[in-house]
Amino acid sequence: MDSAELLNLLGNENRRRILRLLARKPCYVTEISEYLGVSPKAVIDHLRKLEEADLVESRTDDQRRKYYFISQNLRLEVSVSPYGFGAKSAYPASQSLDVTASCRHLKIDVSTRDPSDIRDVATELARLEQLENELSMAQRWVQGRLAAVMEQLGEKLDVDDTRLYADVLSELVEEPATTDEIVEGVEAPPPVVREALAELEENDLLARDGEQWRLTD
Repeated sequence: MDSAELLNLLGNENRRRILRLLARKPCYVTEISEYLGVSPKAVIDHLRKLEEADLVESRTDDQRRKYYFISQNLRLEVSVSPYGFGAKSAYPASQSLDVTASCRHLKIDVSTRDPSDIRDVATELARLEQLENELSMAQRWVQGRLAAVMEQLGEKLDVDDTRLYADVLSELVEEPATTDEIVEGVEAPPPVVREALAELEENDLLARDGEQWRLTD
């Protein structure tokens, strides 16, 4: 699902409360209505929108009562800073994914274990909850460091908006590149990129070798 649509959908407090309730257990419309303190008709309208987004599904039990439950395991991340705004949604990766291979800087224990009894299950749950908290702290640390480095770059260039300059520099971390390659990488208009390159060169952050730009030593 598109992140913007998901943000819009979850902008409603009652829909967030419904998901919070369904995360605990499947519920009937009347249960949700009592929990929210709103009419069953309003609950049905919220559930319809959540169903259309494939976040919620319904089933009928033996007494022919319809109950609702969360159908997707989905993560939504929103990043807001003076240097950018973005939102992304992602589904859980396959259990076979080797995260240590794709995340070079990850130093925490991400080994997988197959619980064999209830004690192992409880232990694994506790370990994963701790890992989730550590990852959240790591994300906040990265966001803080990113803001600090962007601010440092702004002071170096004496500009307020450093996003384009940062993107240009990032394009040259691995190897030199031509102006056209940088334009394609940062997805910005060529005149804007050329102006940024000239500014970075003037501040001795970039040097030009023929057709290619490189970071200065």
